[in-house]
Amino acid sequence: MSQSRQLPVTALAAELKDQSIPLVQATIWDVRDKRAYLEGHLEGAVNQPVEQGFTPAMLADLTGPLYVLCGGGSKAPRAAALIKELNPELEVVILSGGTRQAKAEGLTIVRGEAVYSS
Repeated sequence: MSQSRQLPVTALAAELKDQSIPLVQATIWDVRDKRAYLEGHLEGAVNQPVEQGFTPAMLADLTGPLYVLCGGGSKAPRAAALIKELNPELEVVILSGGTRQAKAEGLTIVRGEAVYSS
């Protein structure tokens, strides 16, 4: 099984630009609980709490990369490991620094519910 790679959350925009992927089309999972997600999450992130687990069906249509982040770094690596167990071929990227670092660096943080479409 291949390891997940880490990318500083502040480098996300540059990586997406290099791959010609608009932020709102990137697959970003915020793996914190819903309350923490609603208090503030990275623009474009979808809430998929690690505590609720993941299923093969959740990963079936993903082609990667799947970017995973949490508040500061403890839940994202655990979530990435669970995802890789279910789908070892999927490219999983842990956004190190999480939402706290993103906010500190001035990235767009959204409060409450947000709907994104591709």
